[in-house]
Amino acid sequence: MSEIWTMVWKEWKDSLWSGGRTDLFRPLLFIVVLSVFLPLSFSQRWIELDSAPILIILYVPFMLIITSIGDAIAGERERHTLETLLASRISDRAILLGKVLVSVGFGWGVTLISLLLGAVVVNLSRGQGPWEFYTPINLFVTLLVMSLLSNLLAASGGVLISLKSSTVRQASQTMVIGMVFLGLVIYGISRLLPASLTASLTASQWVLIVMGALAILDAILLTAALLTFQRSRLILG
Repeated sequence: MSEIWTMVWKEWKDSLWSGGRTDLFRPLLFIVVLSVFLPLSFSQRWIELDSAPILIILYVPFMLIITSIGDAIAGERERHTLETLLASRISDRAILLGKVLVSVGFGWGVTLISLLLGAVVVNLSRGQGPWEFYTPINLFVTLLVMSLLSNLLAASGGVLISLKSSTVRQASQTMVIGMVFLGLVIYGISRLLPASLTASLTASQWVLIVMGALAILDAILLTAALLTFQRSRLILG
């Protein structure tokens, strides 16, 4: 655990300060959009967690991770810092998990901060009257869990692709193709399901199915990344 937290601190510091103000501006910009502009636009629908706000809250942090996770290994390789990292005493598993945890924490943190600030903005914009929080509260909790699972999917898949990519650009292009392929697979499965089955399932059951599918995909991709990340192979490569 100490090695993982050392790696987390290293990645967090590098992601925030290595690029100067630009790396700080991007997450702040998305937080402002998600916590001020969109809540003011949706107003009460934001508090009630309508379908459109839910999709936006899940999509934006997911894309933030997708656009940055390609740098996890391929970026180290391009900057010629991968050899230094592999020469350290930190274990292979700690290096990989540290990179995944920072990416997931970044995306999930943006989600949580945006939701909390968004609720404050909506209540302030209405002026007088009792303050409201997200309703129903179980949907708010479910949204946080879904965000965590989707962010882990992006981080695990992104690290695995970055491991096999020689450049950040190649990793980014592969992730775009992977997202399109995943979308086509999901669409194909939904079309193959019998209409009687889809009609019989409630919204809660659909949410549980999606969460279960995400958890399985997360486990598969993270396990594959852990097995692929081998110091000896990376050094020789």
